[in-house]
Amino acid sequence: SRYWRRWNRFCRRKCRAAVKSNVFYWLVIFLVFLNTLTIASEHYNQPDWLTEVQDTANKVLLALFTAEMLLKMYSLGLQAYFVSLFNRFDCFIVCGGILETILVETKIMSPLGISVLRCVRLLRIFKITRYWNSLSNLVASLLNSVRSIASLLLLLFLFIIIFSLLGMQLFGGKFNFDEMQTRRSTFDNFPQSLLTVFQILTGEDWNSVMYDGIMAYGGPSFPGMLVCIYFIILFICGNYILLNVFLAIAVDNLADAESLTSAQKEEEEEKERKKLARTASPEKKQEIEKTAVEEETKEEKIELKSITADGESPPATKINVDDYQPNENEEKSPYPTTEAPAEEDEEEPEMPVGPRPRPMSELHLKEKAVPMPDASAFFIFSPNNRFRVHCHRIVNDNIFTNLILFFILLSSISLAAEDPVRHLSFRNQILGNADYVFTSIFTLEIILKMTAYGAFLHKGSFCRNYFNILDLLVVSVSLISFGIQSSAINVVKILRVLRVLRPLRAINRAKGLKHVVQCVFVAIRTIGNIVIVTTLLQFMFACIGVQLFKGKLYSCTDSSKQTAAECRGYYITYKDGEVNQPMIQPRSWENSKFDFDNVLTAMMALFTVSTFEGWPELLYRSIDSHMEDVGPIYNHRVEISIFFIIYIIIIAFFMMNIFVGFVIVTFQEQGEQEYKNCELDKNQRQCVEYALKARPLRRYIPKNQYQYKVWYVVNSTYFEYLMFVLILLNTICLAMQHYGQSCMFKEAMNILNMLFTGLFTVEMVLKLIAFKPK
Repeated sequence: SRYWRRWNRFCRRKCRAAVKSNVFYWLVIFLVFLNTLTIASEHYNQPDWLTEVQDTANKVLLALFTAEMLLKMYSLGLQAYFVSLFNRFDCFIVCGGILETILVETKIMSPLGISVLRCVRLLRIFKITRYWNSLSNLVASLLNSVRSIASLLLLLFLFIIIFSLLGMQLFGGKFNFDEMQTRRSTFDNFPQSLLTVFQILTGEDWNSVMYDGIMAYGGPSFPGMLVCIYFIILFICGNYILLNVFLAIAVDNLADAESLTSAQKEEEEEKERKKLARTASPEKKQEIEKTAVEEETKEEKIELKSITADGESPPATKINVDDYQPNENEEKSPYPTTEAPAEEDEEEPEMPVGPRPRPMSELHLKEKAVPMPDASAFFIFSPNNRFRVHCHRIVNDNIFTNLILFFILLSSISLAAEDPVRHLSFRNQILGNADYVFTSIFTLEIILKMTAYGAFLHKGSFCRNYFNILDLLVVSVSLISFGIQSSAINVVKILRVLRVLRPLRAINRAKGLKHVVQCVFVAIRTIGNIVIVTTLLQFMFACIGVQLFKGKLYSCTDSSKQTAAECRGYYITYKDGEVNQPMIQPRSWENSKFDFDNVLTAMMALFTVSTFEGWPELLYRSIDSHMEDVGPIYNHRVEISIFFIIYIIIIAFFMMNIFVGFVIVTFQEQGEQEYKNCELDKNQRQCVEYALKARPLRRYIPKNQYQYKVWYVVNSTYFEYLMFVLILLNTICLAMQHYGQSCMFKEAMNILNMLFTGLFTVEMVLKLIAFKPK
């Protein structure tokens, strides 16, 4: 009826306003936090009451998330609800939680499947990215790259299958040459062959598998060494080529995320400008509109080049390197310099006056002395005081600076030469006396600089510079260590080595080094989003690992015992498998070095897996796991390896490459930042740079007719080919030498080497005649 439709519209408007409110958002975030805390609190040997609380909390939270989903569907409508990727994501998680609850109550699915399905709820953590623009853009870019990743994974999977089948044909059942040792990385069946090939792709202990393959064919002899071709092709094509495609995808995704973030920033600035224009007075509106027009005109001048009617560029686009002037309105770096305020002004590189300017790479920078502040020093020395002026001249002299750097180097060497074991040795006594000398020199340097610039009260004083504070700290620690003779205090003298960092002041005067350091700071500052996403994924996989392996990685030192109750007393073992050398060892019930008994230890174990260090050992320990408080059974759960494979693909192959890709994108952006106000594009800049660096090629041609004939032969193509063939034959002869070679073979190699040496000597003489020694 009409009344019902009106009431329905009213309710939907109210629900839509409630769903989009900040209170509702923070309420959902709080529920996500409780859901995460509930799952993360699960651990090995937890009390029964905690298990009951977790089950009840999971059901209540599932009901609340279901209510949230239904409320959004009602207020937004089904069509508008499923337009959003995050809403589809939420719907999938809620439906998975409902399915998990039904399967748990009806006991249809095995505990393994229920554990994995339960951890799908951890994906709710990513709901916090919805209102975090930069993080949301990064997650959206990663999700949009699923198609590219899926294609790459399909290619990688086909590659692994092909080499697994080939490995089964070559090495199936042939890794049993040592009966005293059981090898896990084999090609005896298809699943095991897949795991072995995947292990080789990660690069972890792949050489041991190759050595086993060589031994399977008789050792390092003729047929056995041919086996290396299989492993080398597998490693190069898989590790060096296919896996590096993940890096290319990561760079592409990060570029998309950065463009999304910059577009959103521009949109927000435009909205803020319109909002100010609506609320401002008429005079203020005209000022805002004028500013906006000026900014747009400036951007158009930067981005577009005006072309005249006859196709020539206007005079404004001409470049004169000799008349180059710095742009006073140029945007400064957002990072504060570590120098004193008086040192912040950089002097532009000197341009040579002449018809042919030198390339920028050949221009040297002239260091400018730091001016003396106008304030007094120590309330005693005025700016015109002769002693202070003399101190200022000394500290800005290049000889003084180089001398201090030399003493810093000697001080660092003396610290490295100290004997940490025999404190009273003769060498330490000499170095201790030298330490007094170095500290006195550094103290004198600080006193001179404080006299020249002042201590800390006024602008431009000594302590207003970060590096000067570091110097003062190091010297103060040295002076304190002389007064307090204690081994614990002497450790802080290592801080004196930090004075070696003083040459980093050259960063502000070395253009290339300054850009590199600036890129590093930008990457460190903005890499937080990637760290957050990686940490969330790491946490999610750790919770899944707790569900799968908590309390299941214990084992008895006596492999014949399966439980802790049986693992008591002593057992007999044999040294190196010799039955004549029995040994009695006590039984002990031990956990794995890396376990999944709680979330923290699980995250640590998975981090070692992401670095590829020793991960096959943890993999096979997990495959052999059976039940809680029960020992391992050989290859009991091979399917559990899927967990480790998925984790390595997502975290190690993709997310770790995201870090590398972010550094690449940052360097590219900062490299273009320098030319932001330049009217030339990249190709035109390269053309100008090439023209500046171009040099004419000079070719020597002798005038003597006999020397010219030799020169003509030496420069001919046939002579080059002949020498190339001789070098190739000489290389083959050198490669043919081997251990256990006969005397006749050795004599033949010596004769050939002397022959090649004579031929190369003839080549050298001919070139000396043709080109002369100069």
